[in-house]
This record gives sequence, C-alpha cells and structure tokens, in this order.
Amino acid sequence: MNVMAQQAVLAAAAVQKPVADVAQVFTAEMNSGREMVDVALRWLAEHGASFVVNVLVAVLLLLVGSHVIRLSTRATHKALQKTGRVNTLLQNFLCSVVNKIGWVLLAMVVVQRLGVDIAPLIAGLGVTGFILGFAFQETLGNLASGMMIAINQPFKVGDYVAIGGIEGSVMELNMMAATLTTGDYKKVVVPNKVIWGTAITNFTAMDKRRVEIAASIAYGADIGKAKRVALEAMRAHPLVLAEPAPLAEVISMGDSAVNLVLRPWVKPADYWTVLFAVNQAVKEAFDRNGIEIPFPQLEVRVKS
Repeated sequence: MNVMAQQAVLAAAAVQKPVADVAQVFTAEMNSGREMVDVALRWLAEHGASFVVNVLVAVLLLLVGSHVIRLSTRATHKALQKTGRVNTLLQNFLCSVVNKIGWVLLAMVVVQRLGVDIAPLIAGLGVTGFILGFAFQETLGNLASGMMIAINQPFKVGDYVAIGGIEGSVMELNMMAATLTTGDYKKVVVPNKVIWGTAITNFTAMDKRRVEIAASIAYGADIGKAKRVALEAMRAHPLVLAEPAPLAEVISMGDSAVNLVLRPWVKPADYWTVLFAVNQAVKEAFDRNGIEIPFPQLEVRVKS
C-alpha cells in the first residue's frame, strides 16, 4: 500500500507541473495582452484625433487627386490632338506617362500625410529602378526605339513596309513592337529595337509606285516594234498612270535574248494587280504581233 501511495503522489506531481507551467504561460500572455491594449488605448488617447483627421485628409486627397489626374490626362490628350503633329501611338504613350506620374506623386503625398517617412522609400525606389533597368535593358531598348518611331513616324498602321527583314502590312503598332501581316497571311511581331536598328522601306508612303517587269525578245526580233507593243499593252490597262509615262527600254544583252525592262507607274494599292496583269498582257501582245520570246540557247562547236 505504501508503494502504491507513493506512486500516486508521484503521478499527481507529474501532472501538476505541466498544468502549472501552462497556467504561468497563459498568465504571462494575458498580462502582455493587457499591456498592448493599454499602450493602444494610451496612443489613441494621445494621437487618435490627429490620426482620424489624417486619414480623412488622405481620403479627401485621393478623391480630389484622382479627379485632377483624370482631367490632366484628358487635357493632355486634347492638346496633342489639337496640334495635329502627334500620331495616335505617341498620344497614348504621353497620356499614359502623365497618368502614371500623377498617381505616383499622389501616392507619395498621401503616404506622407499619414505620417510615413518617404525618404527611405524614394532611396529604395532609386536602387530598385537601377536593378530593374539593368534586368530589362532589352525592354527599355524597345521602348526607346518605340519613342523614336512615334516621333519620326516612318510608317503607320495600314502601310505596306519592309522592316527587320519582314515584308507585310502594318496591323498594329505600340511602344514595344509592330505587328505585320505578310502576303501569305502570317502574323509577325517585330520588336521596335529591331525596326529602328535597320533600314525601313515604306512602299505606300508616296502617292505612286513604279512596277518593274522583265521581258525578253529574240535577237532577230524588231526591237522598236517590241517596245511599241509593250507600251501599248501597258497603256491599255486602266490602272496604269498616264503620268509618269510608262517606259519600255533595252536593259541588257543576254546569252539568248535581248532583255527589255518595262516600267509602268501605278497607285501603291494597285501594284500587284498591275504587275500580274501587265505580264500577261505583254506576253499575249507579243504573240499576236509575231514577236518571238526565245528559249535559252547554247551554240556548241566541235573542233575536229
């Protein structure tokens, strides 16, 4: 019995110690919680009124500032449109810059009004900007090239161009890239950095375009007659311009033929239609007038 009583006493002591420890920890947490509440109440008693005023002023600044930013962005857009010298791409970019700068300045004013020291924040933004600038230098290069394209306007949406080794119609243009649709209906996105770093050919920038067609006649054919027939075929097409006048001249002496160059002028939108139609019309006109288009020939002499 004495052994059992001793074991019971030991068991009770073993249980009581953890319970006491838990109670001690709980009491300490409660005291800490009371201290935090007391500190919060004292802070509210001392600074509560000014904090509420600052919050209300910050909300008012946000409401008024957002309205001012919208008005500034709208006024910038109207002013750029009124000049008539800034394209849509540059207008949208400048309006976006005005909007974002306005929001950054407003956020800094509001945060400072709430009692936050913005000096470390500004310093941190400077370091972050340097890191991001180094990491996104390709993106920034495209953005800078987009600015140059927007300012100089070498082409616009709808133009047929050759840029960065790609030829097609400009479907979309933004500050980072241009989207082209090629003749076989492929969508190609060309970064602005590539565009501004290479030659840009705009086929539709002018009000007319020259078509160049090659034609060959036999050495025995009448060159004058061939030129007259070719000119008549070009002039007969309704899309060929009268001024500048079409041209048909000898450009070279080939191995098997006399090579002519035919140069009608057309509106840029009619280029491919005239190119295909005049090629066929000249061939048919040569056939009707007995002007021979020779096959390649090679004269071989055997020395005995």
